[in-house]
Amino acid sequence: MSINRREFVGASLALGFGAASAQTPNWPLKPLRLVVPYPPGGSSDIIARAIAQPLSDALKQSVIVDNKAGANGNLGADFVAKSAPDGYTMLLCDTGALAISPSVYTKLSFDPSRDLRGVTMLAYSPHLLVVHPSVPANNLKELVELSKRSNINFAVTAMGSAPHLAGVAVERASGAKWQYIPYKGGSQAITDTIAGQTQVLMNGMLATLPHVQSGKLKILGVSKSTRMPLIGNVPTLSEQGISNFESGTWQGLLVANGTPAAIVNRLNTELIKIIRSPDIRAKLAGQGAEVVTMTSAQQDDFFNREKTRWAKVVADAGIKLE
Repeated sequence: MSINRREFVGASLALGFGAASAQTPNWPLKPLRLVVPYPPGGSSDIIARAIAQPLSDALKQSVIVDNKAGANGNLGADFVAKSAPDGYTMLLCDTGALAISPSVYTKLSFDPSRDLRGVTMLAYSPHLLVVHPSVPANNLKELVELSKRSNINFAVTAMGSAPHLAGVAVERASGAKWQYIPYKGGSQAITDTIAGQTQVLMNGMLATLPHVQSGKLKILGVSKSTRMPLIGNVPTLSEQGISNFESGTWQGLLVANGTPAAIVNRLNTELIKIIRSPDIRAKLAGQGAEVVTMTSAQQDDFFNREKTRWAKVVADAGIKLE
């Protein structure tokens, strides 16, 4: 389940932008809306607020962050999918989670592959497996053993979300037993786990690590193929018996399909400059997120691979939601 990550931007993209930009010399002419389909405080929201002002400066128009939470991100994604294809309404979300939706939901009001177009990936952060400090387990093996003799409530950002499916994959591979408690976003799931109302959580490192560093949560593992330098003493889940396991949050930006190539390329170019800037790169790295950029076509290819990858997990676990 490992995925190779590289930073993509070639000369062909630069040439394409140079030719295309001439077709829309005055864009943008009005403020832009950056839709985050989750509540404030999660990984996508953190990145959206980090890039909004620099993007506004680059485009010389206001960029407004708009949290449209609901239905595991599908409410906000649907809003952007059905918006005018003019680049003024953008979606910043966990692209991997978005790829899961067609397999999980029996009635989805939009088709992500048909109705949305990738602009670029922005960042990746692995999931952290964390527990409330009172949980008497210090690694995955001890947690699995505990789950077989005690009731364990596993907080998930939403049923059918990427953290939920990561938890299902770990549960099935390890033999653990836990009860999934759904929330309406990562920040709420974190809050209840800190409060002890739930005992276990898998969530993106970007939003979760500060609570580990403060001692409010205890970390047991990281869902990456190799250890993270920032938490180098924390073993991967692969090291703890879940062979080749990797999951996480992939923040990417998308627009409605049909948006002119000139606008997509302009956004791609500006966003890659912003996310790769030393200040933002360092800020994200300090919280456990890697900068990952792609061309529009590469992001669409990534989306389709993730869609295929998680469809099997969904089918094996029998997860279906209305």
